[in-house]
Amino acid sequence: MAESKQNLQFKRVVVKLSGEALGSVESGLAIDTATLTATAAELAEVRDSGIQVAVVVGGGNIFRGLRGAREGMDRAQSDYMGMLATVINSLALQDALERRNVPTRVMTAIEISQVAEPYIRRRAIRHLERGRVVICAAGTGNPYFSTDTAAALRAMEIRAEALFKATKVDGIYDKDPIRYANANLLHHVTYDRFLQDHLGVMDATAVALCRDNGLPVRVFRMDRGNIQRACFGEDVGTTISLEG
Repeated sequence: MAESKQNLQFKRVVVKLSGEALGSVESGLAIDTATLTATAAELAEVRDSGIQVAVVVGGGNIFRGLRGAREGMDRAQSDYMGMLATVINSLALQDALERRNVPTRVMTAIEISQVAEPYIRRRAIRHLERGRVVICAAGTGNPYFSTDTAAALRAMEIRAEALFKATKVDGIYDKDPIRYANANLLHHVTYDRFLQDHLGVMDATAVALCRDNGLPVRVFRMDRGNIQRACFGEDVGTTISLEG
């Protein structure tokens, strides 16, 4: 899917990948090579089109901090374990991208200097301006904050024009589609409705941060081609913005 640089809707974006989206239910693998390769190919196409791409990766396919806390673990300790899971996913994605000759940098919110750079806002922007895909790992570096919130925060810091969340569902529904057969997919929803109706799929803190800073969000299923479609401005999934 090619796109002229003159016709691009966005110059710089943040793509949030849920950890589960890198795995495979069929194979039972936390990191599925075919899925990882396809994701890297899409991100490479977006970067080659002229869009500057930062990626925030979740870690739920390996370990989810909130789940550990629910099972009796100390919440902060559990969240730090989840941050390390995002580093594993980020390194896997870096490898897949670099096998496609895409220059990348993994930048972590917790210091792991042997495998990645520390996240520094101005350095991240410089990497993006030089055509590198920046993969942001370890969330915000703080427990009690989701990787959705980390994605929103990084988007603000690097002055991205949109935040895209690729996940396991088609978008945002007016009610839980698992429980209600008549649930409807919403193509557009306002920040306030999302928060007031507790629509889920994305962390409320992240959406509130986007609302306060006017950053549009698009949530869509991580099917092949959807990352490109979203980044190229096509109508896929659900858009969260000031006007629904």
